[in-house]
Amino acid sequence: MSAPLAERMRPSTLNDYIGQSHLVGPGAVLSRVVETGSLPSFILWGPPGVGKTTLAHVISLELKRPFYALSAINSGVKDVRETIERAGNSGLFAQSTPILFIDEIHRFSKSQQDSLLGAVEKGVITLIGATTENPSFEVIPALLSRCQVYVLQHLSKEDLIQMVNNALVKDALLAEKKISIASYDAMIRLSGGDGRKLYNILEIVTSQLDGNSTLIIDDEKVNSIIMQNLSLYDKDGEMHYDLISAFIKSMRGSHPDASLYYMARMIEGGEDPLFICRRMIVLAAEDIGLANPNALLIANACYQSVHQLGMPESRIVMAEAALYLACSPKSNSAYMAIESALNTVRQHPNVPIPMHLRNAPTSLMKELGYGTNYKYAHDFKGNFVAMEYLPDQIKDAQFYVPGQNAAEERNQTLIDRFRQPDKNT
Repeated sequence: MSAPLAERMRPSTLNDYIGQSHLVGPGAVLSRVVETGSLPSFILWGPPGVGKTTLAHVISLELKRPFYALSAINSGVKDVRETIERAGNSGLFAQSTPILFIDEIHRFSKSQQDSLLGAVEKGVITLIGATTENPSFEVIPALLSRCQVYVLQHLSKEDLIQMVNNALVKDALLAEKKISIASYDAMIRLSGGDGRKLYNILEIVTSQLDGNSTLIIDDEKVNSIIMQNLSLYDKDGEMHYDLISAFIKSMRGSHPDASLYYMARMIEGGEDPLFICRRMIVLAAEDIGLANPNALLIANACYQSVHQLGMPESRIVMAEAALYLACSPKSNSAYMAIESALNTVRQHPNVPIPMHLRNAPTSLMKELGYGTNYKYAHDFKGNFVAMEYLPDQIKDAQFYVPGQNAAEERNQTLIDRFRQPDKNT
């Protein structure tokens, strides 16, 4: 069984590498690195399928460096240390420093990233990391300060067309077939600028060729064979996070049509419906909150219904919930309140609880003053009595600021009562 087309087409020299001319073009920074042989540790940051892994491989081949690779998804600290040890041992007999390539380095924990520091600093290995996330937030400062960061761009339409044309000529299996490209548009659109997906599409489409007939690839054929892009939705990749982000932000922004559109894309792409429902529960609490407490009930009911029904009927329930959430009044007051309270707890941990609020289950505790002078609110007019409930150190703290909506105006009235003299005693 042959390797996938994307693997068969992986270049071995910078001359064959397509795209990222700002890094590997004539006189560009990584071209100079290859020319001089002076290779720093660096991180390649860019979207999926634009050539990060390939570029690391090409540089190692061009410089004839020993190459070791780890994936952050399935590697732990032990794997990192063992690989560094192997690389260090190979470096004893090599003329140049081995390269350690770590794919998806942003998925490494702090301890895993810490385990790289010594080897990078001592020059035991040259680190090349690849990430789809901003290294400023995902890579620890100590490691980031020891690495250059190079940003890879989305592949252009011209780049993608060149990749297809190269494959038809240079790949041994495709070169044997009679293939004519009538239109590249569908392949490029479905790939989303991801070179790996583009090769997958091309391989799937060309596999439909029967006998010695000429295969004419046009947009209609591509769309029918790929089946509306179902097999290309990567539930673990960047598109997964981009779509759910767009979905949440559309509901938060009270745009029902956009909310349905992004939900439909996820459903059509095979996303787990319960994942979508869980995100709606979070939004109901975080972004709608006390402006419409029923939103949380609706979101929870949606989750339970989808769990019981399954698809395709669940799409109707999900659409109803998404539309309800998108059209609800919005308030993030509960989210902001708990964040503010947690911040205060971190700044003032373990402050003494006021004596009148403490529990007094024993006579000794009562003698010590536990529960003394506590005022039972139901003994007073309106079931309210002004009394201090917070510890002295933070007695003026205000965590909850009611949102500007009809539902929370009543809450503001209640809060104002705490700031007035006690007229109920």
